[in-house]
Amino acid sequence: MATKVTTTAAVRPHDGEGDRSGLVGADVYSVSIEDAARSLREGIVNSLSGLNTIEANIVALVRKTVSDTLHTGGAAAGELISVVHHVVVGTIGAAEQVGTGLTISVKSVAKGIVLGVHDVNGDVIMAASETMRSVIKQAAAIGTDVGVVAKRAVDGVIEATVEVGADVAQVGKSAIKGAIEESGKIGNMAVKTVKDVLGGIVGSLGETLGAPVHTPAAAHGTTAGKQAAAHGKGARH
Repeated sequence: MATKVTTTAAVRPHDGEGDRSGLVGADVYSVSIEDAARSLREGIVNSLSGLNTIEANIVALVRKTVSDTLHTGGAAAGELISVVHHVVVGTIGAAEQVGTGLTISVKSVAKGIVLGVHDVNGDVIMAASETMRSVIKQAAAIGTDVGVVAKRAVDGVIEATVEVGADVAQVGKSAIKGAIEESGKIGNMAVKTVKDVLGGIVGSLGETLGAPVHTPAAAHGTTAGKQAAAHGKGARH
């Protein structure tokens, strides 16, 4: 066994007895690759940690902006829609200015909006829908992939809904319905893209893409109408 080891080590006939330049070079090369891989891994971890911090800061900033504004102006439907629209537009402008792209920040923005509306006891179902409408509209305006943006934004909406303990099914369906309806104003291809991307989420909520969100109200109205008609008939008798 000792002879085999010696023979393997002395592969190069021109090397001197103590010359291990070939082996040393291989060792150095191996070490440098390991160092590079380690540095790459550490760099990615640091970058992702930094990204998580940025996203958390965006959520906090948007949440405070929305809640402060609605506290000042009230959480009426018109005011809510206006606040959501301006927050989304402002975010897109900031993303373009620093060159990060909308897909990086849109999840945090959507989450921050829902959290901010919840803080003032506002309508989070409406907020989810209006957030998606504004996001889809602005994404299309700047040429961003509406499917990717829609998925990220819905993820943010649902994440916030879970965090505050609201009805995930109702809020999620409202968000998806808003996204699909707004994409319909862009074109059939946009609708198909959004439906394809959000189809899995809709399935997990137990609904179809075309299902209305506020069906109980409609049913209540129908029942009330029937009761009124029956009352009218009784009065005539």
